[in-house]
Amino acid sequence: MKKLVRICLAGLAMLAALSCAGCGKKDEEKNRQDLEFTVVDEGRLPEELKKLVDEKKKGPFNLTYADGGYMYLCVGYGKQNSGGYSISVNELYAAEEEIYLDTNLIGPKEAEPKGSGPSYPYIVIKTPFVDKTVVFD
Repeated sequence: MKKLVRICLAGLAMLAALSCAGCGKKDEEKNRQDLEFTVVDEGRLPEELKKLVDEKKKGPFNLTYADGGYMYLCVGYGKQNSGGYSISVNELYAAEEEIYLDTNLIGPKEAEPKGSGPSYPYIVIKTPFVDKTVVFD
């Protein structure tokens, strides 16, 4: 009998925990603020950031960099066998304590001609500086 009561209490505790987990998600969505951004091409990157990206681009990477009141969020997808890749920004928003960035690598529409070398797709996003931790998805 005591065992049955313990199992029931454990079940109720799990249900309560699951229902509270949903509440936190709703609060986060309510406090969500979409951030304005621009995609920065390689020629307009600060020199120091350009060097960092060049060092890291051979493998997948996530990088944040602050300069002049702006924050640069960098996402690299590492070496790909051909060119023609692009990257989409699905979401960029600030919540109470963090900034969330979700990107996606999009493959080439058609195979690149034979003889084309590997590529190292990455994206650099510039947004006004916010002093929060960045979460890359």
